[in-house]
Amino acid sequence: MTRNRKITLAAVAIALYLIGVPWLCAGRNYYLGVVTTASGLAVICAGVWLIFYIGRINIGQGAFALIGGYAAAIAVTKWGLSFWIAMPFAGLASMLVGMLIGLPLLRLKGVYFSMITLSLTETARLAAQSLKAVTNGPNGILNIPLPGELSIFGVTVIPDFATLNKHRALFYLGAVLLVVTYAVIHRVVNSRLGWLFRSLQQNEDLASSFGVNVPMLRVIAFAICTFFAGVGGAFFVVMQQSIYPATFAVQDSTYFLLYCFIGGLGFVFGPLVGTFILYMGFEVLQGFKEYQPLLYALLMIGVMLWLPNGLLSIRLPKFLPPKTPSRPASGGDI
Repeated sequence: MTRNRKITLAAVAIALYLIGVPWLCAGRNYYLGVVTTASGLAVICAGVWLIFYIGRINIGQGAFALIGGYAAAIAVTKWGLSFWIAMPFAGLASMLVGMLIGLPLLRLKGVYFSMITLSLTETARLAAQSLKAVTNGPNGILNIPLPGELSIFGVTVIPDFATLNKHRALFYLGAVLLVVTYAVIHRVVNSRLGWLFRSLQQNEDLASSFGVNVPMLRVIAFAICTFFAGVGGAFFVVMQQSIYPATFAVQDSTYFLLYCFIGGLGFVFGPLVGTFILYMGFEVLQGFKEYQPLLYALLMIGVMLWLPNGLLSIRLPKFLPPKTPSRPASGGDI
């Protein structure tokens, strides 16, 4: 597929999402909220996928989303900062913590790295519960205001959300974050930095022998991962207008992992597709009441059995260009 065709398809998909979803969900705020939540989850998931890309399995993304959420909540409610400043601040706060933790942690490989990251989410929850002077303990931080007006040189760029349809405004905020996040991830993967990341996945020792600064690349990847977690956490805070120590739990970190697997680890947009299919599928299955968890589990098991490379590995032959055996394989479809 040519570059121009990819750009055209991406533009059409974005337009359909921005226009079609609000039109379909007109007067159905609950369903619009489900799609908005899926957008936020997909932003957080993008970071998990990037760590997969360097050959690690991160099961602690919920910890950094919680850190970002509290950073944004504290900045808005206690420091009086605008949400438009608090959101990038939340990403930077999570990134800073991620880099400090990542320096020693990323030396571990395989199951050891995964088990340590699994404990991070519970550690973050317990810390948020214990630091009452900062986080208000188990009571959390409530009554977080909606994003206010954003003005540049006296010109209103974004109006106060309190004067708009709250549900639709939050949907567009989530959609913009979603588009920007995956545009950045796609650009990183298809840059020189992305090729260096891929070399870590294939063989770190070989990459090091060619002069690649492996420890630095690991930290850079983890910094990007945790930044998106913090931004996603800030988005959830303003969406729910509250945050508690249990807002992001170990179960959420596990779901972030599953979303990547289901969508496809070999595809940049795998976590996006996996998040929307699984999260929205769970909501669709609510009508089955007590059978909902069972059907949801069977759905996930079925996808993993029949599509081990994820949903994006499905191919529709009639829409594909003919194969050219003379071209060497690229090492994965991104």
